[in-house]
Amino acid sequence: MRCPFCGNEDTQVKDSRPTEDNATIRRRRHCPACGSRFTTFERVQLRELTVLKNNGEKAPFDRNKVMRSLQIALRKRPVGDDRIERVVNGIQRRLETLGENEIPTKVIGEMIMDNLSELDPVAYVRFASVYRNFREAKDFEDFVGKLSEDDV
Repeated sequence: MRCPFCGNEDTQVKDSRPTEDNATIRRRRHCPACGSRFTTFERVQLRELTVLKNNGEKAPFDRNKVMRSLQIALRKRPVGDDRIERVVNGIQRRLETLGENEIPTKVIGEMIMDNLSELDPVAYVRFASVYRNFREAKDFEDFVGKLSEDDV
């Protein structure tokens, strides 16, 4: 593993342990060249996933995009980074076990929506407003109205 500080390619693992959800391995590393310490995460990748976009383009699945989407929706909400990481890991595992190599963006968006609905209702509405392309206040009213009906 290359040191992110000095670029040295010979770093040493000082500690390895599974993360809380046992989906990744956390490794503490030390660079003998510059003395820096850093952390890496190692996870199993079951298959190469390709995202099929609405315009027909294909792109490799990027879990960081899912992470950023969740972080934006959950900004200033009482949800910790560890819970967000668990949600992203869960979504990625579900996608990998679907048996398809090409996943439409709609499937990923719906998985994010499902998780946000259980995680935080405000973040759920925030994400939905972008994902479903709300154009005016009435769109919010209709969406929140449907949420209220579902709770009754």
